Amino acid sequence: MKKSTEGVNVGECRDSLVKKSGIYTKTGDAGKTALVGGRRVSKCDVRVEAYGATDELNAFIGLLLAEGLTEDERAFLLFVQNRLFSLGAYLATDPDGTYRSPGLTQEDVRRIEGEIDYVDHVLPPIRCFLLPGGCRTAALAQVCRTVCRRAEREIYRLHEEAEVEGNVLAFVNRLSDYFFVLSRKECQRNGAEEIKWE
Repeated sequence: MKKSTEGVNVGECRDSLVKKSGIYTKTGDAGKTALVGGRRVSKCDVRVEAYGATDELNAFIGLLLAEGLTEDERAFLLFVQNRLFSLGAYLATDPDGTYRSPGLTQEDVRRIEGEIDYVDHVLPPIRCFLLPGGCRTAALAQVCRTVCRRAEREIYRLHEEAEVEGNVLAFVNRLSDYFFVLSRKECQRNGAEEIKWE
């Protein structure tokens, strides 16, 4: 039988529930956030911008994954998401602290390059610039490409102030190339015409 809530203060009921760990901490209300290691920096800090753009890219990949991709594409993009999460942790770590977050490996970079080569070999050659679009998954791959380029710029901006591992720089650079060939592959797979720049 359904209980009546008439006359019950919903706020009191909510407060009486068992509390989980807090989603909001209020520690960032003054415009500061903590790096891994505890040092607090501005939310506009170049390091925060770098891992924030990486997080945004990961979210857009999640949106792309919500579309009808092949199992091979899904498996590869899940690998990318996991590596981007590791990259975010690396970028969010205070380089002057005692904790060292592992970056990315040469094998991670080689896997991106291998996937680019695998996808590109089934695509017709292009002799013109292409506009984003053609079909939904191709357009979303292009969105991922442009967000990836922005993340790369933010990481290079950080690299001008603090050392960033070479594998990190190479991985993000190759990843934007992957999204370009994925976009072309999605047009081909969905029977959509690639849009040429006139």
